[in-house]
This record gives sequence, C-alpha cells and structure tokens, in this order.
Amino acid sequence: MSNVTLKHITKRFRAVTALKDVSFHVEDGEFFVLLGPTGAGKTTTLRVIAGLEKQDEGNVEFDGAPVDSFTPADRDVAFVFQQYSLYPTMSVYDNLAFPLRSPIRKTPEEVIRKKVYEAAEILRIQHLLERKTARLSGGEMQRVSIGRAIVREPRVFLMDEPLSNLDAKLREALRVELKHLQKTLGKTIIYVTHDQIEALTMADRIAVLNEGQIVQEGLPDDIYDRPATTFVAQLVGTPRINLFEAERRDGKAAIKQSAITVEAQQQKLPETLLLGIRPEDIRPAADGEFAGQVVLKEPLGVETVLHIKSGEQTLLSLVPGMSDARIGDTVKFNINSRKLHFFDMKRKRLNV
Repeated sequence: MSNVTLKHITKRFRAVTALKDVSFHVEDGEFFVLLGPTGAGKTTTLRVIAGLEKQDEGNVEFDGAPVDSFTPADRDVAFVFQQYSLYPTMSVYDNLAFPLRSPIRKTPEEVIRKKVYEAAEILRIQHLLERKTARLSGGEMQRVSIGRAIVREPRVFLMDEPLSNLDAKLREALRVELKHLQKTLGKTIIYVTHDQIEALTMADRIAVLNEGQIVQEGLPDDIYDRPATTFVAQLVGTPRINLFEAERRDGKAAIKQSAITVEAQQQKLPETLLLGIRPEDIRPAADGEFAGQVVLKEPLGVETVLHIKSGEQTLLSLVPGMSDARIGDTVKFNINSRKLHFFDMKRKRLNV
C-alpha cells in the first residue's frame, strides 16, 4: 500500500472553483475520511487523486513521488463508486475476475481463481459466485464491488459514499465489515461521506470539507469535542448541537432571550459570543438549576430527545432510555459547564 499527499490542490470548472488550496497527508494503512455536505468537493478530491480529473494547481504524491503525469491506470488505485457499476449479465465470479483479465495484467487463470476465492471469503460471498449480479440485493452488489477492488491489490482504495444507497441496518453492518477489512488487510483507504456517523465510527482521521476547503482535520474525538467552527460543530453530532448567541457579564455567559446563564470565567472571551451545548450535556434533574417546558419528545428506544423551551429559546436534550416526560411538562435540568463550546461571531472556535 501507499501513503498519499495532496499539496495545495486547486480545481476549477469554468467559473466554479471546486477545490481551493486543499492539502492533507494520508499514512500508509490509514482509514482517512473526507466528510462534508453535498457539493463540498469530496468526490472531486477523489477524482483528482485517481487521475480522473486534472487539478489546475498543486501536486498529488504517492509515497513522496509526484504522480501528476500518471494516467489513472498507472496510478494503480481502486475506485469504489456509490453506484455499483457491475456487469449484470456476468456471474459474481466473472465480475470479481474482470479486472485481472485485462490484457495489460495478463494474470494466469489459476492466480485469478485464487484471488477471487480469497476476496469472496473475506466478504462472505462465496455462496454467490455463480449467481448473476442482476439477482443480488443492494448489500450483496456492494460487497461484489468492494471485492472487485480487493482482487487488484491496488496501492490505494478510493471509496465514494459506497454505503449511501443501502438501508440503515445494512449500512451499519457494512460499516463494521469495511473497518474490519481495512484493519485486517492493512489497506490505505480514502473514504468520502456526508454521513457523520460513518465518519466518526470508521475513520482513523477525518478531514472536514466545506465549499472546496478543508476547515478542520484531526482524530474523530478532535472533530467532535473541539470543533474548529460552528459549521463543524453542527455537521458532527446527532442531535445537532445547540447554538445560541450569548452575552458575557460578571464571569457568566447569558443566552439571549432566555433565563439561562452558564459559567464563563475565561479571560479571553469576548462580550458577545456564540455558545454551543451538546444535547447530551443537558440533563433533566429534579433539583436542576434551570427549568423549561417540554414542547416535543422524540423517543428513539435507547435514548430520547427532549425539546425544552426556556424563554424564547428551545434546547435539545438527549437522555438515556425512554423518558417519562410528556409534552407540556415543566422540567428542571442542568448543563454540564465543563463541556461548553465557545465561538466568536465569525463562527470560529475560541481557544480558551
């Protein structure tokens, strides 16, 4: 496998700048996730790495050597697309074998057979090898797509939202399988998604893209616990972070249009700021410091989301299990002051 480095990549499509000075480094054997909303530039980044798009500025390096002049075939990457891109009239076996039967590779049939069966065993699709792909489920087809990439033993795997077309339970199962596969085989994977759960559960490191720029890069814990901007804070976390405009006075931050004030003793905080509170850090308690009215309740089984109105503001609270609170109830609650997030009015994190 290989490490991958992007240096100051800019890509334009006529008047639209899709990527603006994008730089990052992916270690050999790392599961690296590009996270961002639709249109952020994630797929364009993968296509530049693969050589399917030529950047206007900057360089792509594999193992420290530039590959900008290499064709996609010469770069030796495997691209797993959102759409399965299988040959429906071929069997699963022949779909898996197809990349190895290229005239360029000239792989002996006994080697092809060995590699196909190894990939099928890893992905648990041995029983499907003689079946036509048109008769497979979505999850089975995506396993075949991944298997077709595995048999090639490429330098780098590029995966463009490969699970987005699957139902929730299948997505969860394949997330686990992909992560296990990557760790077992030691493969370098650059994975694109707009799903923050996929990013947090699968990534060794995450780069958050917005409007063609990387706004934060780091470990999943860094992205969640220390978001660099309100964009990152709102992108990562379910339910979404509570974000309020607040005024600082007498060592406290007072949320506007509510009676809620929290500790804010830090000397570097400005007088007006944005205050972020994760829903799990707002907990109902009989002796709670604050009070509000439940205006909406979302039971999720393992946890419940309560929408609590205090003054003119509504806070989301995430509580374990099935809450017995009812709509219209007045509840008391506490806010974990050690887990507050402070941002300036330009929506950048205040390092305090």
